[in-house]
Amino acid sequence: MQNADLPLTPALVLQAYRLGVFPMSESRDDPDVFWVDPRRRGIFPLDRFHISHSLTRTIRRGGFRVSFDTAFADVVDGCADRAETWINPSIRNLSITLHDQGHAHAVEVWQDAQLVGGVYGIRIGAAFFGESMFSRATDASKVALAYLLHNLRSGGFTLFDTQFLTPHLASLGAVEITRAQYHRMLAAAVGQSARFTGAVPAPSDVIQRRTQTS
Repeated sequence: MQNADLPLTPALVLQAYRLGVFPMSESRDDPDVFWVDPRRRGIFPLDRFHISHSLTRTIRRGGFRVSFDTAFADVVDGCADRAETWINPSIRNLSITLHDQGHAHAVEVWQDAQLVGGVYGIRIGAAFFGESMFSRATDASKVALAYLLHNLRSGGFTLFDTQFLTPHLASLGAVEITRAQYHRMLAAAVGQSARFTGAVPAPSDVIQRRTQTS
């Protein structure tokens, strides 16, 4: 962990991600940013996302509408809308700029006309760096992850970085690896090409992955 001395620019942040480092802030109101390169890294093996029976039922019922990249800033704001957050204004504005440049993407989950969940991250080559997610309705963030994982697999991504492993992510199939393992996977992924498509898959296609990977 090291404080950032250089101005936080899109080019600097993309280069940092290529090297396995990402920026964070202590809080929403802290103007400072520091760089993090965890000793243990959380990742989602792209064939390991666990779609439970209850989540399968939620997706099949169709109570949510899913979209890609239609409300990116709102997803970032939803992720920051909590008592403790590492997303300060500098990181928020940088994320939106990266999205405008085509380097960052979001999955939005809607209930009626309300944004109730989502996840966003940055992509380089065949690596996707998950930044944060939020949920204002039961299972909304899990639905966002299920659709994101489907997109990443379909687009040829090879690495889905979650930064840290939490009990919630572990319950969905995420694992923890060493820094050295992560850097090897990262070096291979950023040198490959992948496609983040805006096409929203049918719920049946997302659910089908459950029988293929469970």
